[in-house]
Amino acid sequence: MISIENLKKSYGNIKAVDNLSFNIPKGETFGLLGPNGAGKTTTINMIVGILKPDSGSIQLNGETDPTQKEIRRQIGNTPQALAIYEDLTAEENLIFFGKLYNLSGAKLKERVSYCLDLVDLTNRKNDFAKTFSGGMKRRLNLAVAIIHEPQILLFDEPTVGVDPQSRNFIFDNIEQMKSEGKTIIYTTHYMEEAERLCDRVAIVDQGKILELDTVDNLINRRGGKSTVIAELSSSQKIDKLSKYEIKNNKITIETDSPLEIIKELSALDITFKSIHINRPDLEKVFLNLTGRRLRD
Repeated sequence: MISIENLKKSYGNIKAVDNLSFNIPKGETFGLLGPNGAGKTTTINMIVGILKPDSGSIQLNGETDPTQKEIRRQIGNTPQALAIYEDLTAEENLIFFGKLYNLSGAKLKERVSYCLDLVDLTNRKNDFAKTFSGGMKRRLNLAVAIIHEPQILLFDEPTVGVDPQSRNFIFDNIEQMKSEGKTIIYTTHYMEEAERLCDRVAIVDQGKILELDTVDNLINRRGGKSTVIAELSSSQKIDKLSKYEIKNNKITIETDSPLEIIKELSALDITFKSIHINRPDLEKVFLNLTGRRLRD
């Protein structure tokens, strides 16, 4: 469905995208993850034809020119910056963008009604977008992107600045689109979103792919050890725990076998206030690969 080969894009001496390659089959939700400046948005903009690559190729359904009208009709894009007109109502926004894709008459009316219902804005269809909350604007942005029934959907950080209810509503919409066989590229800084939504993820930094695999495989291979945290019921030193380092009345142990550690602690016949296992997750994988220093 989507094939990216040796894609490059530079701005002066800065290599925004540096020899990027990946393939996405039809119906997959593919996560593109990376710190600020990693090249995610530049890659998205080249896929939709806003930017021209310095070199490399992009194929969408076998076609190599994303600026072709018929190819653009297959793509729905929700950019970081809201692509809606705030001085139009929700319904007027959808009518306007629908007409850009040559929708008219009963078909346009049907799609506007469907999209408003999908993002739960039917009861606000006659209100100006500038009166909407951040979450409502994001939902309208999503509706605009799918008005023409695209088969390829590009979501570039679609939940930035929205409340938890709107975030989960957007997730439900994306999962419904996936169930309909849409092919999705999803960029985000929120690792739990990628864990929930994505079949595979590529972690990129400085324009290069560092790792590409399923979420589970990445966690197993790059997540590191689990951590067992056992909080004592008393702050007193206990002889049976002399082999463990106790800090702030807690024992913290990194291990590949957390259940064995819990079994070992239980055999000591000591009462603990709580015992937790923190298993590695995608965020730990991300930090292990890209480092912990701040990015501007």
